[in-house]
This record gives sequence, C-alpha cells and structure tokens, in this order.
Amino acid sequence: MLETNTIINQIKNLKKRIKNLKRYLDYNEKKIRLTEINLELSSPKIWEEQTSIKKLNKEKYLLNSIIQNINEIEQNIKEVIIFLELAAETEDNTILKDSLIEMQKIEKKIKKLEFYRMFSKKYDNCNCYIDIQSGSGGIEAQDWSKMLLRMYLRWTDKKGFETEVIHESVGDIVGIKSSTIKVIGDYAFGWLRTETGIHRLIRKSPFDSGKRRHTSFSSVFIYPDVDDKIRININYSDLRIDVYRASGAGGQHVNRTESAVRITHLPTNIVTQCQNNRSQHKNKEQAIKQMKSKLYEIQIRKKNEQKQELEKNKSDITWGNQIRSYILDNSKIKDLRTGVEKNHIQSVLDGDLDDFIEQSLIMGL
Repeated sequence: MLETNTIINQIKNLKKRIKNLKRYLDYNEKKIRLTEINLELSSPKIWEEQTSIKKLNKEKYLLNSIIQNINEIEQNIKEVIIFLELAAETEDNTILKDSLIEMQKIEKKIKKLEFYRMFSKKYDNCNCYIDIQSGSGGIEAQDWSKMLLRMYLRWTDKKGFETEVIHESVGDIVGIKSSTIKVIGDYAFGWLRTETGIHRLIRKSPFDSGKRRHTSFSSVFIYPDVDDKIRININYSDLRIDVYRASGAGGQHVNRTESAVRITHLPTNIVTQCQNNRSQHKNKEQAIKQMKSKLYEIQIRKKNEQKQELEKNKSDITWGNQIRSYILDNSKIKDLRTGVEKNHIQSVLDGDLDDFIEQSLIMGL
C-alpha cells in the first residue's frame, strides 16, 4: 500500500485549493445572483423584453458553469475519500490505484478553474473587438496585417468563438491596411486582451526581387464589447461622420451605395468603421457602439497606467513598441514581455497562440 499520510496530504491540498477557488471566484455571491436571475426569468413580465432575457440567460450560463464545476469537484473529492477508506479496510491496491487516477482528474479540473481566476477584470467575460492596423513597411506591412488577421481567425475558430468581420480596408496590392473583427464567446476579451500591442515581422520579402530581409509592423488593439453596460457619454458634436462606398466583397449593392460609415472622435482622433451591413443606419449604430467601447477601454488603461495613450500607440507603429517578434528566417517567434519562444512558425501563424496568451495572463500583463 502507498504511504497513507502522502495520500491524506494530497486530499487536504485539493480541498484547500477548491476552498480558495470558492473565495476567489465569489462562489457564494454567484449562487445568490443565480437565484435572483431565476426569479427574474420566472416573472411573466420578462417575456416582454427579449433583449433582457438574452442577457440574463447568458449571465445564468456563465454562473452555472462555475457553480456546477465547483460542486462537481467537491462531490468527486468526497467520493475519492470514501474509496480510499474502502481501500484501506480491504487492503485492495486496485481500488487505491483507481482512486489515485481519479485524484489526478480532479487536479486537472481544479487547474482549469484556477486559470479562470485570471479572468477577474470587469469585462473579461464580454465579447470583444480586434483592430488590426498596418504600420511602417508599405506593401510588406499590409501583407503582414493580413497574416495576423488569418492567425487570429484560426485561433478563435480553435477556441470555438464566433467571428464577424466588421470592417476591412484592402491593401494597395496585397493584404489589408486595416480590419476590425468582432469575437463572440465566453471570456473572449479575457482571453485576448493581452494581445494589444505592436507585432513585428522579419523575413525575406517575397515582394523584393533581391530577396532581402524586411522588417514590418502591424498594431493589434483589443477592446471589450461592453454594450449597454458602458458608462461613456459621447458629445455628438465631437464626432465627424463620413459615409463612403464599401470596398471588397458584397456584390453590386456594396459598390453602388454609400452605406459604409467611418466615425472620427475629434478630441482623441480615434476612428471606428463599419461596412458589413447594407443599411447605413445599422453601420452607423455599430460604429458608435465600437467608439464607446474603445473610449471606455482607453479610459481604463489610463486609470491603471498599464498602457500608453491610444494616439501614441497608433501613431508610432514601429521600432521600440513591439510586444512580439516573428522572425521567419530564424524560425523563431519571441514574446518580448514574457520571454516565451516558439520555433514552429507555421503552427503559430495557424493560430497556435495559447502558450503566449496563457503566460501573459499568468504574469498579469
């Protein structure tokens, strides 16, 4: 038989970790809030407000996922204790080995929940937007921006997130000048928020007949879709609203009508654009919603002194501000904040970003 004291200590450790998780994840408060939501959903009046039902059901799903996981782990621990007592009484090594395997499964479940402790910021559970903007490097940078767009779309697909391209400005010859994607799914912003920054590409350019090495830059900016929870007041006299014909796919209608909308917030020079709807009104509504989300995220970053102002970040997409370097010649991708390196270039460009993202979250970036 294995050392009993070792096993007892392992169980104590699991119980301590789940107790800490209940405190960190506000387990009791979540149970209370779940009861409140169920009461709201049981009210006949709620069916007159379809938008409220959708939001309450989403919140209920998120609360349930945490509460049920914790309840299940606690039940698993109780069952393991019973089996261990039985193994000790019967001196049955088979039961003991099965119990130890179950303990390993419990630990994996706890580790997964412990990782979600890092999604503790106010809007981590929200959907989000990814803005990609080409920087210095001309055609090379526009091609690089398209590669980044593909990389994030591949990553979101692997994570099971839904995506919607809100805006895309095609490049002069290849690639894109800019793009905005909406990412829809649980903790989308929490997962992606540390990807904000400058991404640098070094490679032998396929657009250079001499096959010389080129360095190009693109900026990525992540901000939450905070919807009507936001507390940002926009003075509409501070906005310049331009309409134009949408570019890219969409058929004859897209090319013939000025349905695309670009909004500039004059005090900050922040720009949002939308062209994915046929209706100019809907595109304007979406662009204003993005503007509110952007202004909110910038406000939070300023308060926390975590990032530089957006204008500086966007106007200096060049040396000295990068968070990650993608060196294709040397088959190396290095995150300059966390030190994480990957040598499987194509794998990363195909969306294998978890090592970078998880380490940045662990470090609290």
